[in-house]
This record gives sequence, C-alpha cells and structure tokens, in this order.
Amino acid sequence: MLLTADAKTPEWKTQAAASQTPPATDNHQPWTMLSILRKARMKDKEMRVLMLGLDNAGKTTIVKSIMNEDVNSVSPTLGFIIKTIDYDGYKLNIWDVGGQKTLRTYWKNYFERTDTLIWVVDACDRNRMDDCQRELKGLLLEERLMGASLLVLSNKSDVNGSLNEDEVREELGLDDIKTHQWKIMACSAITGHNLQQGLRWVIQDAKDRLFLF
Repeated sequence: MLLTADAKTPEWKTQAAASQTPPATDNHQPWTMLSILRKARMKDKEMRVLMLGLDNAGKTTIVKSIMNEDVNSVSPTLGFIIKTIDYDGYKLNIWDVGGQKTLRTYWKNYFERTDTLIWVVDACDRNRMDDCQRELKGLLLEERLMGASLLVLSNKSDVNGSLNEDEVREELGLDDIKTHQWKIMACSAITGHNLQQGLRWVIQDAKDRLFLF
C-alpha cells in the first residue's frame, strides 16, 4: 500500500508482518562494531525502531495512527508486528511488541541492532506507574540497547484526568537517566497529536549522534 499526499505530507509505504514466535537473536557484538553497523544503516537511511510498553499503553494504536489506518479496531498484540515506514527519506522499521506481563520476558529477543527505543506510557494508568518505571529501568541496563536513544510517548494525554508530561517525567525518573539520549512527548494515538513530531525527533537525533547530514 502506498499513500501519497502533498509535498508537506511524507510518502508512506507499509509492510506488515505478525507472529507469536519471537525471532532468534544474534550473538552479542562489541559496542564498536554496533556503532559501525548503526552508522552504515543510517547512511543507507534505514533505522530499526523498537516500540515497547506495558499492555494497553496504546502502542499498536500509535502505529496505526501513523500509518493512517483505522484506530477503532485494535486488538492486543500477542507477538509482534513489523511496520516499515518511508518518512522524510528514511526507512523506519518499527517493531511493535506485545506488552502483556507473560510476554515481557521475550522482549530481549528484539533488542539486536535497535537504533531507537520508543517507550509508550498510558498516562491514565496511575496505578501502574511504578511497574512502568521498573520495566523501563531494566531495559536501559540491557547491553544490546546501549547506544540506542529513548523516546517516551506519554499516550492518552487528551483524556481528562491523565498525567501531564511533567508528571510522567517525574514518575519515570527520566531526569536520572544518564546512559541514553532521551526525549518525552505527550501524545494521543487517537488524534495523532505529536506523533509526527516524535518521528522527526527519532530521525534528527540519529543524524546528530552519527554526524550525518
């Protein structure tokens, strides 16, 4: 499917795959080799984006909204979904992985060669902010995610009573993160608020880190 709009709207190409079986992982690679591989992919204008978060955070709805797909018919992701997006001249391979508690032990199977980690937060789910913070902190300790940038999307910000961006930032302890470049944005998967800005940050951040123009 190819969606083309005016000059101000990016050209989209979507390729989706779904599975309940986690892919096999490669062996650990030295940090220097990861840097070389990451820069080589960026020169080819290709990036691997891993989207994680607790169940019901709205990950799949965000991806559907970005792709201009129907956001009213979304079911829980039991395995993973891959979407390939051509955005601003870059090919973004977005891995949307299920966030149910029973699936989180499989997250590690998707870490390899990740350029950007998108962590989606349900800003209405005040009762699970501690769980959300704990899972995120664990991810940032993973060797295979070192060097990846972090974009936190505070979803459902359009819902009355949701935590605002500063509150989510404090709940997750983002200011204590020193190991990764990070950014937080309040967003709405339903209205599309800040989703395009999020993708632009992902690309610009990668350019800045790898000195690409």
